[in-house]
Amino acid sequence: MIERKNMFSLENEKELDIAWCPGCGNFGILNILKKALEEMEEITPNNFVLVSGIGQAAKIPHYFKNNAFNGLHGRTLPVAFAIKATNPDLYVVAESGDGDMYGEGGNHFIHNMRRNINITNIVHDNRVYGLTKGQASPTSQQGMVTPVQVNGVILNPFNPIAVAIANGATFVARAFVGDMQNTKEIIKKAIRHNGYALIDLFQPCVTFNKINTYAWFNEHTYKLGEDYDPSDKMQALQIAFQEDKIPLGIIYEEKGKPTFEEQLTIYKQNKDPLFKRSIDLNKLEGFINSMR
Repeated sequence: MIERKNMFSLENEKELDIAWCPGCGNFGILNILKKALEEMEEITPNNFVLVSGIGQAAKIPHYFKNNAFNGLHGRTLPVAFAIKATNPDLYVVAESGDGDMYGEGGNHFIHNMRRNINITNIVHDNRVYGLTKGQASPTSQQGMVTPVQVNGVILNPFNPIAVAIANGATFVARAFVGDMQNTKEIIKKAIRHNGYALIDLFQPCVTFNKINTYAWFNEHTYKLGEDYDPSDKMQALQIAFQEDKIPLGIIYEEKGKPTFEEQLTIYKQNKDPLFKRSIDLNKLEGFINSMR
């Protein structure tokens, strides 16, 4: 039996100078994700890849022992997509902040859920840009005053849950880092889901967002009951627009929809990842010449 405790922790973790403010919600997400993976016996540091973009949330792969790719701002999902499409045997988690995923990466966010690529997309939603000193993000509330929006945010906040459900995502959930046990279980279910899985994960920024604090999220969220049916798409859409009390849990799940990689011709008869296949140079040359 393999000892799984601390399997994804770096050996020198206690010596690391972690680049987050004391009390930052990213610490909780880091610990929850490690615990979730430790409990999933099918996953090891070798068959798991963590992909991130730019920002405070995107620093999480720096503190993990596993395969990782730290990409460009807003370009987390294209990298995760390519990794999964070329090696479907890997478990791929794309994680970054609400600005990186919904702002700079909004176009990729929309189209990867349409493709139903089999990855898990964890978005650290603190409703602010923390790395660049607190200007409004796509999910910031109207009226929120920041160093840039000095008269208050005038835009409607982006609703990732409604967009994901309407756009074909097959697993859509919302969680809060302050509820570690439920968040851990949601992450495990998302990773085991066969298809694109979104977790919009509330994570307070204790330095630059004095509105959406731990206390605020505790007061303004509630857990979906055990009688809630996540397969009901229209009910899920209604839930997605609740604002006074924000639901936490698996809001929508569709099972059985073919994933992107399952539909690729290259895997119909041969399941080997692309990097394990030999190249027929004569066929490649013939193909190139046919395009001239």
